[in-house]
Order: sequence, then C-alpha cells, then structure tokens
Amino acid sequence: MQIQVDERKRTDVLSTIYYQYNLDNLDDRLEQFVQSPVFDKKYSFDGELGALYTPQRTILRLWAPTALSVEVIVYESQYRQEKKRHTMGNGGRGTHELIMIGDYAGTAYKYAITFPDGKVVETVDPYSYATTANGERSVILDVLKTNPKRWGARLEPIASPVDAIIYELHIRDFTISPTSGIANKGKFLGVVEQGTLSADGDKTGLDYLKELGVTHVQFLPMADFSTVNELKPLEQYNWGYDPQNFNVPEGSYATNPYQPEVRILEMKEMIQGLHDAGIRVIMDVVYNHVYLPKLHALEKTVPGYYFRKNADGTLSNGTGVGNDTASERYMMRKYIIDSILYWAKNFHMDGFRFDLMGIHDVETMNEIRVALDAIDPSIIMLGEGWNLNTNLPPSEKAVQQNADRMPGVAHFNDALREAIKGSDFNSGNDTGFVTGKPFMEGWVATNLQGGAYYPASRGNYKTPAQMVQYVEAHDNLTLYDKLKISMPWDEEDSRMRRHLLASSFVLLSQGIPFIHAGQEFMRTKNGLENSYNAPDSINRMDWHRRFEMKKAVDYMKGLIALRKREPLFRLRTIDDVKGHMNILKADYQIVVYQLEDTEKLYYVIFNGQTNAIDFDVETGDYRVLIEDGKTNVDEPRIIEGLSRIRVEYLSVTVLVKNK
Repeated sequence: MQIQVDERKRTDVLSTIYYQYNLDNLDDRLEQFVQSPVFDKKYSFDGELGALYTPQRTILRLWAPTALSVEVIVYESQYRQEKKRHTMGNGGRGTHELIMIGDYAGTAYKYAITFPDGKVVETVDPYSYATTANGERSVILDVLKTNPKRWGARLEPIASPVDAIIYELHIRDFTISPTSGIANKGKFLGVVEQGTLSADGDKTGLDYLKELGVTHVQFLPMADFSTVNELKPLEQYNWGYDPQNFNVPEGSYATNPYQPEVRILEMKEMIQGLHDAGIRVIMDVVYNHVYLPKLHALEKTVPGYYFRKNADGTLSNGTGVGNDTASERYMMRKYIIDSILYWAKNFHMDGFRFDLMGIHDVETMNEIRVALDAIDPSIIMLGEGWNLNTNLPPSEKAVQQNADRMPGVAHFNDALREAIKGSDFNSGNDTGFVTGKPFMEGWVATNLQGGAYYPASRGNYKTPAQMVQYVEAHDNLTLYDKLKISMPWDEEDSRMRRHLLASSFVLLSQGIPFIHAGQEFMRTKNGLENSYNAPDSINRMDWHRRFEMKKAVDYMKGLIALRKREPLFRLRTIDDVKGHMNILKADYQIVVYQLEDTEKLYYVIFNGQTNAIDFDVETGDYRVLIEDGKTNVDEPRIIEGLSRIRVEYLSVTVLVKNK
C-alpha cells in the first residue's frame, strides 16, 4: 500500500501509519505492512542481536521496528523482584540498544515493549542464550564459563555424509529406565556415563552406543521446550517439539535447572563425552513453528512478522500445530541462521535435523548450508522434506521435489520406508515388501540406489548423500508394532525375520542410513502410534528386551560393521552408483543387486518369500557374510566353486568373491 510520509509529524514510516489510520484499523494495516517486502527492505538488520557480553560491558540489542519504545527490566537477582528499568536507545534499522558498563554476567532481564496503541508487552529476549528455570527470564551469559575443562576444537570433518550411520534417540528415553544402570537418569550427563550395565549385565548408555558402532547420534529436541516443568520434570513427558527458547538447552535435562549455566555446561559435557567416544552429534531443530505464537518472544517483539498468514489473515498451518514460521522473511531467515551458527560454533554440533523442513524455503536452507560450510562442510543437514500445505509457492518449498536446488541437504526417504513395511497411515494396517504386498519389488529396488534412476516427481536427488534411508523413527508405530498390527496372525519367529529383513534394507542401501533407538532389539511401544507425551513406561529404552533380543542386536552390529568396512555400500555419487551397482532381479518378492569394483564382486539377495529360494551366481569361491539372520563379517563361511546359493525365507544373504 502507498504510505505518505509527513515529515512535520514523524519521519518514521510506521509512525505515519499510526497517524493516518484509526486505531480500529491499525492492527490489520500494520500487519499487512510488516509482512511486505517494503518492510524487510527498510528494516532488515545484519548485525548481532541479543546480549553481547564482555566483562567490561554488555550491549543489549533488540530488533523491534514497530515498537515506540523499549525498556530493559533488570532484576535484583535471577529469581528476585525487579530492580531497575533502563530505556533503550535507537540503534538504527528498527533496533533498540542499551549499553551497560560493568560485568553483568548472570544478570536476569526482560524487555518491556510499548506499542503505539499504548499496549505494553513484557517478554524474554528472542535471542536468549541463557534463561532462568522454565525460560521465564533471559540471563546475560559469559560463554567461557560454560565450557568443559577439556573443551577444544571440533572433530575432524568426515569425508561424506554417506559414511554416517545415524542413531536417533531421546535423552530421557535412553537413560531413564530403572534397569539402565545410569545414575543421572533423564539428564545430559547420563548419556555419557561409562561402565554402565543393565540388570542382565549388558552394556547400556555410552558403552552400548560404542558397541553398536553407530557414527552419529541424533537427539530429539534439546533446545528449551514448553510442556515439561523443568523443576518437576518427572511429572510430564514430551519429545520436545514445542519450542520456547530456540537457543537455550532444555533445563529438564540438567541436574540443576535453576542455574542457567549448568544446563549449557552439562550439554557440552555430553557432546564432549560422545566426541571422545568417536560419536558425532546431530541436533533436532524445530524452527518451523512455536508452541503458542501469542506468548512467544518472536510474536511479542514484532507482532505479525515472524509467522506466515493465509489470504484471509489466519495463521498458515502446514505444520498441523497451528502456525508456520515465515522463513522467507529476512529477519526470520536471519534468526534461523544465527541460531544454527550459535549451536554449531559454541556446541560443536556435527549436524542438524530440520523438523518439517518442507515448511521452510529453499533459499533459507541453502544459506544455512553456506554458513555451515564456512565452519565444517561435513556438518550434516537433513530434514523432513514433506510437501506440506503451507502458504508458500511450491517452487520455494524445501521439499524432496526441489532437492536438486539444495545440493547439501538430505531428505528422509519415506518412499523406501513405505515400500518396505507399508504406509504408517490407515491405523498401521497397510503392508509392504516384507509383509507380502505384491508388486513392491521394483519400487524397493529403485529406492535402494540412492537417487539413481529416481523419478523427479517424487524426489529430485542429485547425490546419494541427499537420501536418508530409514524404516522406523520416533514418529508413528515402531517397526515391530507395525508388523504386529498389519499381520496379527504372524508367528513371532516370522515377525522377527520380517523385522530383520526390513532393517537390512536400511543398512544395505545407498544413501545415509538412519536407525531409531531400540530398532535393533525390536523396540515396542505397546502399539501406541504417537507417544510424544506418553509416560516413561511406554517410551523408555527396555534394556531387558535388549538382552532378550541379543541375536537381533548382534545382527545389526554386523550390518553396521560391514557398511563401515566396505565403501561399495556407501557410494558418494550417482555416477558411482550407476557404475558399481546393478539390479539383477526385482520380482516375486525377491530383490537382488550386485556391487563390484576391480577387486570384488558382491551379491545382495533379499528374499521376501515365506520359503527358501535358490539363486544363481557367477561361479567362484565366495565368503558368505550375512545369511539367515546372522552376520559373519569377521569369520565368514567360505564356499568354493559356488554357482547357486540357498537364501532362507524372509532373510537377506550377502556374499562376496575376489575377482
């Protein structure tokens, strides 16, 4: 809309709006303006925001262009009453700034923002890096006081994302069980306790991760979320997809949530412990929405700006939780990038998993990639590239179909997941390859090839490193529960064989393999499809089941070892896949492929039939690495002069011969 600026009244464009329109219309007019490109052009700000601390002074800087004035509320202590208010000055381009001389580390503060209609709103700093318990007040942070004693440099970069084997877990699930042998249950520190054993005498916690051989742990959200009372964390449970303060570690995972520095220090100690064990850390980040927009600091500081709207003025809701953030707007994009860089630089993160990434836009994801490349090009970016119904043009969405425009970003491949076990919708009743659904073989085979020969309409992948291969995650039914629901008549032995077969596809596919914690011992949540707020009795890792399913765990360990040992199972380019991988058969519940280079020839045979099959191979002396639900990577069975191999029902066989 056209704005006539009256220099005699105000030189500020926004103030002109307040003079020209009645207050009855002000909210709508202002909202239109703050969502316009004109607003971004006039008020976009590239400098640092938040509490910029040194021992000599702290600069508080807030971006709030629509505010008439902002005061800083300083408290007597972190949990005592207000001490003083300071009026912030004009910092330019919509910022408000206050310089406080002296050492203000540990000082609690909030902002009181006055808008032209007379409304005054109090809020935490959207750029908070430390808060009091439950995120109620911002705290000025001295970052150096939150570094562990041995906190040093980042780990050396990895060669390619396809070298990763990702293990997704929830901090509380992993440590909370009474039989975990872990002292700091439900805490950051519990993850890295060493020497812990279950009641059955098996390794748990960090030692178990090392035993499995995974390379990366992907934690469900670790940033401050809303629905668990940090002071009484055992009274509630949540996965953490309800963001509150994006740059603050979740206090319920700290041994002392009252002390702002403790949660930061202990999160770093957890990361350091994992790094010392050779395991990298991926952080699940949830920038696509907030818990309650009207109460969130982003909305309170610049009402109407940070959230996407429909034409009728309602909040866009592609997330399904009531709101979508507007990553395409300059300052929302800056906020996401600033936050990612904070975690990457100050916590040495090795990767970021973007929740509902399809809500974000392509340009934002690419700018994040560029920013991370300057730190470490091997930092993994992966996300849910689903095509969600958000108010954003299809060409701009960060979805699988636009993967070719985001070359450094990986997408969860739900196509392989559904082809293997069936859709997670329809109450889990659908079936897939491992449960006897016909005509799935070709689609399974296509998905095994890491994007080679892939239909662009489904996912326009340019490298295997853009395809995350998985069959189970925290969302939806566990694989075991899915098999039980979709085939309730199955014998337990058959169900277990189907489970191992399904998991085998993940680790024997080109791309990035992803395993849900407990998948290796056939984790069950008693058929509960969405356990985001279910009690610990449903969500916790069952370490006794790990004992009961020892053969399954050993099988998965063998698959992981094989993948790590043999580069042919983790080819880096589409041309490599086309040159070294060949699908030999994909019908009658059988999928077979070859892998070969100048020295070796592999056969990988997936048998989804309920009877054994025989398959002809090139005559030679073979080592059988995997067969009939067992792995023999270190001491394989050797067969001389083999020309036909027997593959047991519902199983995979992997054999190799030297050329």
